[in-house]
Amino acid sequence: MGVEVGAQAARSRALAVLRIRSRALAVALLPAAVAVVLLVGGSTGHITGGGWPVTRSIVTVLAVLVLLAAAGIALVVARARPAVSPTVPIAEASAPDLYRLVRDLADRLDVPPPSAIALTPDCDSWLEDRTHPAHGPPPAEHRDEIAGVRGGRGGAGRPRRAPAAPVLVIGSPFLWWMRVGELRAVLAPVVAGTGPSAHPDIAAARRFVRGLDAAVAVTSEPTRGPLVRTLLAGVGWVTRLLLRSCRGHAAEMERGVAAAAAERAQAVDYGLRIVAQEQVGLAYAGWDRLLTRVALPAWRMGRWPSRLDAGVVAALTELSRRDRLAEGFASRLGERPACDLLEEPGSVDEAASLLAARLFHGGPAEPGPDWAPVDWQEYPDEVVDRTWRTEAARLHRVLDALGVRHPTDPTQPDQGGPTLARVLDHLTAPATDDAETDADAETDADVSVDRRGAYEESGAGVVPGDAEAEVEEEVGEDGELVLGSERTAALAAGLSAELAREEAAAPAVVSGPGGGTEQPGPDWSFWDDGMLPLFPLQPPRSGRELLADHVTSMVCCAAMDTAGAMPGLDWLDGPALLVGGARAADLGPRVLTLVEDGDPAPLRDWLRHLGVRPEKPVRLV
Repeated sequence: MGVEVGAQAARSRALAVLRIRSRALAVALLPAAVAVVLLVGGSTGHITGGGWPVTRSIVTVLAVLVLLAAAGIALVVARARPAVSPTVPIAEASAPDLYRLVRDLADRLDVPPPSAIALTPDCDSWLEDRTHPAHGPPPAEHRDEIAGVRGGRGGAGRPRRAPAAPVLVIGSPFLWWMRVGELRAVLAPVVAGTGPSAHPDIAAARRFVRGLDAAVAVTSEPTRGPLVRTLLAGVGWVTRLLLRSCRGHAAEMERGVAAAAAERAQAVDYGLRIVAQEQVGLAYAGWDRLLTRVALPAWRMGRWPSRLDAGVVAALTELSRRDRLAEGFASRLGERPACDLLEEPGSVDEAASLLAARLFHGGPAEPGPDWAPVDWQEYPDEVVDRTWRTEAARLHRVLDALGVRHPTDPTQPDQGGPTLARVLDHLTAPATDDAETDADAETDADVSVDRRGAYEESGAGVVPGDAEAEVEEEVGEDGELVLGSERTAALAAGLSAELAREEAAAPAVVSGPGGGTEQPGPDWSFWDDGMLPLFPLQPPRSGRELLADHVTSMVCCAAMDTAGAMPGLDWLDGPALLVGGARAADLGPRVLTLVEDGDPAPLRDWLRHLGVRPEKPVRLV
């Protein structure tokens, strides 16, 4: 009963959308109809004399202009390509078991099966219409199946053409973390949505709304020439007006479709679906943490992990172990994973991982010398170690630009090398004397100005205004400026400028097709990559955050070169420093104490406990 109610509500809203389309067509034809009446009346002698000839001419010209404008708007709406989600298409030959599972599920739900299956590097699943001519013809292997749907399930006796079934888009983390039964339960309400999609009225309403949305996007693009901009501005105004008129009805239509699909799916694996929804939340948590803590550092280094989905399993397994849920997870991990439904899960995972790097970071579309894949076994050496040494080298370059001298202790060998002691001495705030005069404070301020000028003359950049604001915040009520805070702000500003220059000098992102190989890969022809990344993971780091990260990297380099520490990977927290095979903890708060307060005591105690020698030079890249 609930299925019929939801479907009926969706159909009624679809008819409302189509009525808006009909009204728009009627408004466009109204001047032409009036002109025809006037012309026929004049030719037959019923409407003659007075001002009717002038009126007839004006109305005729107006009708022609309105028809031309309506034809132009209709052409833009028809030719505009609706947005399509970037996905990794999965051919039936590469996943016959997955296609069989989806078709069996569609048979149990008594709905048409999806026309194809694709994967998205996200924790979500949906149906997507790709029947627009700009997206290419439907696959030949599905045409007979769709014809059967037209004859058996389409509106009986209706001459209208039923649309092709939509594409089923599945979140790739689901395939690796969920079991086969759990995946089937999660996909049940999604696949059930193909039933309402096959209704001609709902399909026509969706095409109309998607066409208007695509036309609005076309009119919003920057174009050349004032005439083209003027014409597109008029088209954009009309399409936005129609889209606003349809918005409420379209939203209610989709709610009705979703309600009908959810009600239809109630009879399929209801108890298992409750458990599977818990796994959806876990998969999302593990995926988000893996991207922000593990994948993002690699992307910044020009490397992209080629097995992100496999990393989700490792991250969630580690999370279950830490949360003492291993017993419950161990029982379900003994069941068949959903990735076994793929013939080559490794190549599919690699394609999804490359697409994830494209969407969340804006990396190139193809691997290259500066954009190479990395396996999890190579991650500590290729990503963690390189990241730490690269950031440590950048830190010392900025110190050189600021004119910071190396330690000059004659008892220590290898003077002039990149040492941790140099960083600690520069960031350490000296103890202030109660008897310090105002002249001394002014001298400190003059030193800061001189150092700022030396930094600018060196070509390292100008200290941004936000860094100057941070310095001003550290000024006390008596006008004294803490030297350590000024040094911190100048160093943070230098790192920001240096990193900005490196990013500006980096080669431009190269986009294009995935090479045309038979291996599964993202379909780049479906979407425009002019605005990448589409979903940035994190906002740009502030100067203080950059400084803390670079000081941490310098500490880790010193620990590796003087105390035998090793780079490692923590599945939940990303790059980790391993000392004696165990992860070194409590480093972050001690670095923040140094950076924010100018107090090196907690960090020096930590270094002393691990046997790290700050005065020894470290190896940089």
